[in-house]
Amino acid sequence: MAALQQGPAKLAAVKGLVDKLRDDLKTPSLTTSQRDTALEELKVYGRDPRFADPLFTKEGIETLLQLAFSGGADSTAKNALRVLCNALVLKEQTRQMFIDLGYEGKACERLKNDDPDDEFLCSRLLFLTTYGTSVDLSALIEKHQLADTITKNLERHARLRSSGQVPSNPMVDMAMTESLKLLFNITHFATAHTAAFTSIIPPVVQLLSQMESATSKPLDPPVNFLINALLNLDLGSAEIHDALYPPDEPEGVAKHLINLLTKSTTAYHDAEYDMCLTPLLGVIRAVHEYAPAAVKASIRTQLLPTDKDRAQVLGTTASLSSWLLKNTTNPLAPKTREVIADLLYDMSDRDATTFVDNVGYGFASGYLFNKNIPIPASLTAEGGPQNDDGSGAGPAGSLSSSSQQSNTGNGGGGGGGSSSSRPVNPITGQFLDKERKPEGPEMTVAEKEREAERLFVLFERLRANGVISAENPLRTAVEQGQFEELEDEKKGSNSSDYDEEEEEERKGKGQKKKN
Repeated sequence: MAALQQGPAKLAAVKGLVDKLRDDLKTPSLTTSQRDTALEELKVYGRDPRFADPLFTKEGIETLLQLAFSGGADSTAKNALRVLCNALVLKEQTRQMFIDLGYEGKACERLKNDDPDDEFLCSRLLFLTTYGTSVDLSALIEKHQLADTITKNLERHARLRSSGQVPSNPMVDMAMTESLKLLFNITHFATAHTAAFTSIIPPVVQLLSQMESATSKPLDPPVNFLINALLNLDLGSAEIHDALYPPDEPEGVAKHLINLLTKSTTAYHDAEYDMCLTPLLGVIRAVHEYAPAAVKASIRTQLLPTDKDRAQVLGTTASLSSWLLKNTTNPLAPKTREVIADLLYDMSDRDATTFVDNVGYGFASGYLFNKNIPIPASLTAEGGPQNDDGSGAGPAGSLSSSSQQSNTGNGGGGGGGSSSSRPVNPITGQFLDKERKPEGPEMTVAEKEREAERLFVLFERLRANGVISAENPLRTAVEQGQFEELEDEKKGSNSSDYDEEEEEERKGKGQKKKN
């Protein structure tokens, strides 16, 4: 190949190549080798769109399309397809040219060839046309059997992998990746036709179970594309039930997905979670939703807090369940925190009380509020949790001495990793007998009363200064006759810190009058 030109000389060279190829289509004069050489030069020039304008015109794109789909030499067709792919990547307007010239159907037909190069190139062409064009995906599915073609191609990849053969041609895995990307986009943009792709789920699941990332990132290609491909499909369809929950190992797929999640928690940074982990969590959620009872129980055992987790405040250990809980409040990963919260709520049988039992009110409260789900009655009565006998357990955050986990560990309920009935703190989810006790002596009744009085005065000062506008709950209690004065106060005890605070307040008011 001659030395590449730059600037205006490059522009002239590109125009000359396009004109030569277009003239050859009208009056053949070039050999196959000459055509291939010209296309190779165009491919190199086309990598940088500067001074390559003739390539991106309608005439230039049409010339390439005719060379790719006119039935000429296979090498010429593939070289033309490569130049086309580069053009559609670099110049968005060329994608609509491809559609306007009516070649998308021919690309679907060539995609049926059992050839990794054709699969790669035609899948990429069709994938690119799903962005910013008027492509009729319904027609491609109904008239050109695109769903069946992609399914057959992925079935071929699955058979190759299951035979134990490692493809020697790198184009094989690259072609599979392009098929998966095309699958995701079509099912995303043509939602009315997702049922046509249901039969593609078994080979995708089979490939996902067989393949591992070659890097330290467990969700690098092609694993991430296999996961993405499942997101828009109907995983609850009866016809593919055995693919997700094989009779010989119904928990196998779920375990593999959770294993990927476990590895991913340490392989990615917070800023990568939305892009990398959200699809995986979404697939796990769908697999859990349609799983048999035994598989649901297995998933919950692996993802919900266990007795070991409850030895500390939930979300503070190094377990997978703690990672999930911590990331329900991750400000750097809004999509991830949302899908995690949805998953945890699903694993609680979509019941608010069970949800609080499983993750603690501290983690559950935000989700319940955002979803307008009523707070469980046991947490609202008397301003906080209730004991089993119905009596109030005190203000929010106080400990429920009889609060027990509903976790049973059987897939029929909301139970998860914990099957203990030991009392827990309903706010933090920690076992009461594992909580750290205050090191100092417990406050006496008189000390508690003095502290309450101090808070009363401070509250009134804030309200008087306009800092807050809420009503003092202690004043409300006094007015409603719910506040009982201690005996030593009735006798005129003046040892309280409250007297000092009140005296200071009176002095402050007197000083204001003088001023």
